[in-house]
Amino acid sequence: MTSPIFEKLTADPKNSFIIAEAGVNHNGSLKTAKKLIDAAKEAGADAVKFQTFKTEKILTKNAQKAEYQKKTTAEDSQYEMIKKLELSPNDFRELADYADKKGITFLSSPFDIESVDLLDELGVPLFKLASGEITNFPLLEHIADKGKPVILSTGMADLGEIGEAINLFENKIPELILMHCVTSYPAKVEDVNLKVIKTLKCAFKLPVGFSDHTLGIEMDVAAVAMGACALEKHFTLDKNMDGPDHKASLEPAEFKEMVNAVRNVEKGMGTGIKRLTVEEAEIKRIARKSIVANVNIGPGTVLTESMLTVKRPGSGIEPKYFNSLIGKTITSKINKDDVLIWDMLR
Repeated sequence: MTSPIFEKLTADPKNSFIIAEAGVNHNGSLKTAKKLIDAAKEAGADAVKFQTFKTEKILTKNAQKAEYQKKTTAEDSQYEMIKKLELSPNDFRELADYADKKGITFLSSPFDIESVDLLDELGVPLFKLASGEITNFPLLEHIADKGKPVILSTGMADLGEIGEAINLFENKIPELILMHCVTSYPAKVEDVNLKVIKTLKCAFKLPVGFSDHTLGIEMDVAAVAMGACALEKHFTLDKNMDGPDHKASLEPAEFKEMVNAVRNVEKGMGTGIKRLTVEEAEIKRIARKSIVANVNIGPGTVLTESMLTVKRPGSGIEPKYFNSLIGKTITSKINKDDVLIWDMLR
């Protein structure tokens, strides 16, 4: 099975696959989740991704919240917070159908084995694994058995842990993409370390994308310029909504700005072949210089250095041949400021 991202990379490797990470920014509302799908499609995302889980399967009731969650949510425990953000299996069935009708790829990150089975039943084209699951081998093994492509985020992991996860998937799935990620909400620019994209490519010989938690779009544009094949960015309808991830997300207009900026950078990356554009060829005749007569020169005159100078336009003999003209004989009359061409010399 080939996923949309790999189909796109094969068809046009210059274009990265952009995932609007809706996550839990629906706040437990199916209606809001559908609005996120609409907004992601309008913003130009290739895919919209949610998070699928059964709260009681993924954390204990006394699990503590992260510091950023304490600042952005009112609930006392992480369990209470997550439970309010849970969608039902029927909700996900409806969302998958809705995304299909809207013409955008539906994805969701599973956090437990039952959710893997649900998403597989819904026909997701690939599994996207969150950074926190990279050492959850029971979950990874269950996903590997599905035989679908996998996108694996690598936040909080060292190269050894990444290698162990890759070995688990080896020969079991058709395709694997790694996502460089810094698991902070929001991530500091000075912590992003985009050069890791090249490190991961070199170390594991796999396609590498970027899952971004910074504020703004600069790091996403830079990641594409460094060769990221995929981008994932948190996405919300309104940063001021209650919930753990809204403030570290882009609103629809910002996300669309990011997509446009990324696509422009991709166009600007080009082929790497150094050659003149059509416009440069036209400007070349105007902007470059030629060897021109510094005085009036009669036929039969042997050229000396003082008789010549260099001026625009660039339609005559190039200045790099200046010394080669000294001692040549002029075959016809040349007026001051005339551009020299080879036919005037012998």
